[in-house]
Amino acid sequence: MLQRIATELRHHIPFTALGAVTGIVAIIIIVAVGALSPVSDVSETVFYVLHPLHVVLSAGVTTAMYRKHTRGRIIPAILIGYFGSIGIATLSDSVVPYIGELLLDLPHAEAHIGFIEEWQIVNPAAFLGIAIGLWRSSTQFPHAGHVLVSTWASLFHTIMALGETVEWIQFLPIFVFLFLAVWLPCCLSDIVFPLLFTKGNVPIHDA
Repeated sequence: MLQRIATELRHHIPFTALGAVTGIVAIIIIVAVGALSPVSDVSETVFYVLHPLHVVLSAGVTTAMYRKHTRGRIIPAILIGYFGSIGIATLSDSVVPYIGELLLDLPHAEAHIGFIEEWQIVNPAAFLGIAIGLWRSSTQFPHAGHVLVSTWASLFHTIMALGETVEWIQFLPIFVFLFLAVWLPCCLSDIVFPLLFTKGNVPIHDA
């Protein structure tokens, strides 16, 4: 299992890094055109669109991955899809970015916990993703979409904390936290977490 985790993490480094780069490019463009403050004003709305979408994709992939390597067992699939998406999406979109914002001393750092603050949207999003995962066993495209949407959800969580200015020296640590917020949690959610509950040997790149 440890070898599988290490291999999957290594396998997902390039795409996750590319997603983080797109986030940094977006911030640079926003700063260059002097629109940081207006964007910060609407970033909470964007975050609460991307975060539920992230939960849908995460729940779909997590459920499908579990179902792909087991026979039946719908109730465990639902539970694994729910906790794998809600818990790890919160870690990815909110907790890790918030830690980064605190370490960078950003002026408006605040944790935004979607399944609590907007439970009436985020929780149904998880069950929608679970239904999709039960219906389809495909994981390739949803996983790629999951990684990209997670990157942008983490990005807009960070933009909410930036305020009206950002120092150029902060771009590197922002990139690092965007990368970490997506890389480890998304691989854990989509691949490692559901496979912990399966039996037998699973091919390493079966995700």
